[in-house]
Amino acid sequence: MLALLAGGSSRTSSSNKLAESENAAQNSNNMSWGNELWDQNENLAIHTNRGIDALDKYANFLRDRVAIETEYAGKLRRLVKNYQPKKKEEEDNEFTSMQAFRNLLKEVGDLAGQREVVSESLQLQIIAGVTLLSKTLREERKKCLSDGASLQQNLTTQLSSLDRAKRNYEKAYRDSEKAVDSYKRADMDLNLSRAEVERYKNVMTSKIQQSDDAKNEYANQLQKTNNLQQQHYSMLLPAVLNRLQELDEKRTRGFREFIVGAADVESSVAPIIARCMEGIVKAGESINEKEDTFKVIERYQSGFTPPRDIPFEDLSKCDPDSVQDSHYSNSTSNHLTMRGTMSANKLKKRVGIFNIFGSNKEDFSDLPPNQRRKKLQAKIAELQQKIAQETNARDGLMKMKIVYEANSSLGNPMTVEGQLNESEHKLEKLKVDLKKYQGFLEKASQVPVATSSPQANRNQLQNGHRTSRHSNGSADDHHDDGDDQPDDAGSLSRSDSEDNVAQIQNGHNNNNNGSSASPESGLGTSHTSLPGSGQGSANENAIGEDTYYETEVETLNPLGTCKALYPFEASSEGSIPMNEGEELQVIEIDQGDGWTRVRRANNSNGWDEGFVPTSYIECTLYA
Repeated sequence: MLALLAGGSSRTSSSNKLAESENAAQNSNNMSWGNELWDQNENLAIHTNRGIDALDKYANFLRDRVAIETEYAGKLRRLVKNYQPKKKEEEDNEFTSMQAFRNLLKEVGDLAGQREVVSESLQLQIIAGVTLLSKTLREERKKCLSDGASLQQNLTTQLSSLDRAKRNYEKAYRDSEKAVDSYKRADMDLNLSRAEVERYKNVMTSKIQQSDDAKNEYANQLQKTNNLQQQHYSMLLPAVLNRLQELDEKRTRGFREFIVGAADVESSVAPIIARCMEGIVKAGESINEKEDTFKVIERYQSGFTPPRDIPFEDLSKCDPDSVQDSHYSNSTSNHLTMRGTMSANKLKKRVGIFNIFGSNKEDFSDLPPNQRRKKLQAKIAELQQKIAQETNARDGLMKMKIVYEANSSLGNPMTVEGQLNESEHKLEKLKVDLKKYQGFLEKASQVPVATSSPQANRNQLQNGHRTSRHSNGSADDHHDDGDDQPDDAGSLSRSDSEDNVAQIQNGHNNNNNGSSASPESGLGTSHTSLPGSGQGSANENAIGEDTYYETEVETLNPLGTCKALYPFEASSEGSIPMNEGEELQVIEIDQGDGWTRVRRANNSNGWDEGFVPTSYIECTLYA
């Protein structure tokens, strides 16, 4: 019951409010400043001035907002520019997280563009309209006030004329009464002559006439004043006040339209901003951690397998002369995580005079197998694309030549002949390069994948017997029958000029000279020899002819030591040769480019410094 009463009361109150609003609207239509505020001219002038000032204040508010919008858009664009991926970070763009971040920056840039649209629209549409309206209203108000002042001045002048006429009438009336009294006294005075009495009579008659004239003038001015006053307050002044009312209503209506227009400007870009937000959400949802993980594996996978267990060396069954002290790292993780994974923030940056960062080989033979094949495939795809483009260009030139030959007025065919020859030359060169890199890829694909890392190749088990590779490159074999057996796993050659993999055998070596190191690739294969053959020691003492010596002002402290797993002949500027089993000092670790900076003492009591492939050494860093 109470709910019904409450509902009925609420409906009654709402209907009452609606009726009151309708009555107010009707009353406002019937009411006007000219009728209701005929005596408030000064207050209306103040009110209209304040209203226009409020409009100007709103215009200033919009200007400040436009400045904020412009500054915000500019800062957003600078933010996007500052966080754009650098050239050195382009290789990370393949990851979904980086692609999402790049798309996020694009959407934020679009948001900045929409804020600029809001700023420009407010400036051109709203602020310009407010400024024009304010100027127009001030001019109209000034004219209205001037007309009102003129009407008031006319009324004031007429009232002054009426007051002056009234004063003249009052004076003339008093003078006439005095003249009548003087005549009556003179007429009753027997001592005065008739001539004197006649003079008083004439004066009386003159004063009465002047009083009548002043009375008529007063009546005339009074009629004029009343007519003017009635016209002033019923027509002239209400017209001016109504014009002020229209002016104020125009200002109020304009205020409403401009506020709504500013909101419409904001609303017009809301759908685009919403799409930008959807784009940001879509960019975030596109991130795939599994895909990024796969891409990391694809980028850094070398193709080697982890090292095998280090076999036990029974010294009682080995030749003591051939056994040398071998040094292994404290844990296998040192060898697996040493390459390109340690931070170099505290190390001295490499100088830029070395042209050995990344791969500096035409056939990418200094890269791990998987990375080499990927580089070659990318190079082949690039060449195929260039060949397709150059073929299209050549076909276009041939068609142009045919057209010129059919109609010489269109052009001289000989002018196209030179371009055709140049295009053919470029195309032939690209095809030669393509064939060359296809050959590189074919040979790289034919190379068997190593079953273990270079560290594991140092010690292998063959047919139940142990073969131990020492720092001098020799191998001690122990078997029963002395038959030659092939090694389980050979070292991987990274040079395209070396197609053979060195075969390690129990008692003999197929190549008496050991595995050769290709000057082209700078990467030699591991090798073994019979005990006492001297091959290993000879390789240890050999120094490449292309050794690059570098002298720095500041001597770097060693970070650890390393042992050469394979011989390396320096074939590029800044690199240093080394022999298998050679001990070197590490002065700068691999920073992700596949090279480690090392140092060793020379015969002149000095130091030789340079870079060697990280995959060719086993590092042990100081604690």
